[in-house]
Amino acid sequence: MKLVCLMLAAGLTVAPSLQAQEAAYPPGVTPQIHASIVRGLEWLRRNQANDGSWRNSGGYGSYPAAMTGIAGMAFIASGSTPTRGRYWNEVRKSVGFLLKNADPNTGVISVPAEEGRSMYGHGFATLYLASVFGMEEDLRKQDKLKRVLDKAVQLIASAQSSAGGWIYTPDSNSDEGSVTVTQIQALRACRMAGIVVDKKVIDKSVDYIKRCQNSDGSIRYSLNSGGSGRPAITAAGVAVLYNAGVYDDQPFVDKAVKYCMKHIKTSVRNTGHHYYAQLYWSQALYQRGGKDWEKYYKSMAAWLLKQQSKDGSWQGDGVGTVYGTGIALTILQLPYSYAPIYQR
Repeated sequence: MKLVCLMLAAGLTVAPSLQAQEAAYPPGVTPQIHASIVRGLEWLRRNQANDGSWRNSGGYGSYPAAMTGIAGMAFIASGSTPTRGRYWNEVRKSVGFLLKNADPNTGVISVPAEEGRSMYGHGFATLYLASVFGMEEDLRKQDKLKRVLDKAVQLIASAQSSAGGWIYTPDSNSDEGSVTVTQIQALRACRMAGIVVDKKVIDKSVDYIKRCQNSDGSIRYSLNSGGSGRPAITAAGVAVLYNAGVYDDQPFVDKAVKYCMKHIKTSVRNTGHHYYAQLYWSQALYQRGGKDWEKYYKSMAAWLLKQQSKDGSWQGDGVGTVYGTGIALTILQLPYSYAPIYQR
């Protein structure tokens, strides 16, 4: 405590880890939610591989780059960095794994033998590394991160389709919603971290999301797919539009928000991808703030606490426990506002 007082007197900021706080929970977080978060973080810690990665198991594949990015963001959201916080070592090891698997020639961050659809992993990994970049205190490691992120951004730009979106692999010149939103958010995180991002790429991607909107406000799977929109993709679209600086004063955003309000429920799995939908809808509502966020967080947290397994994990959308646990922890920790990309 004396050290903290001296730091404050000197004008230095103090950013304690989530575990170090003495019941100083942000609005909406209860001791029960806090305990659930800690159990989830400990599950991730126990299940990190020796090489620093996390992998899913099951029919969907392991996707180590994507899962490491998702799990890593859960630790960043808890207040840990590569050098500070309860889980600094887990962050450090996971960053090392992703840097090792960043192709110096193409810029793709992926494990080719385990990730046939590399752009998912690339998007989540780039988001995570960009979030870590400003927290890295070792100048040599920071320089390496910058080189990898510069190449990652170049890869995203070159992989953008002529329509403005992205699809599963970088050389397909096609597009669909779920891959597109991961790339937009990754680019936004990079730009926030000081990495140069061509504004034309982001503007083109925002236009792509707008053109995928149906008359009811929903956003469909892809520009050329036709048919009805999807709640999960619509929620993701709203979140990344907010990331890109496009807010409710734009009619298409307002229509998308109203569609999500009507179709996305915290305890009703009616979207086909419940955890995925909540990952992005929670971010969108947190950005909006106010009564809508307060009501949502209370309801969503109550549902997630009921879904948590005894070992501290969550099974998400049948994809796996790393996926489910990383998403659940991201949602529950939004009020702490540690991760730059999720801050208001």
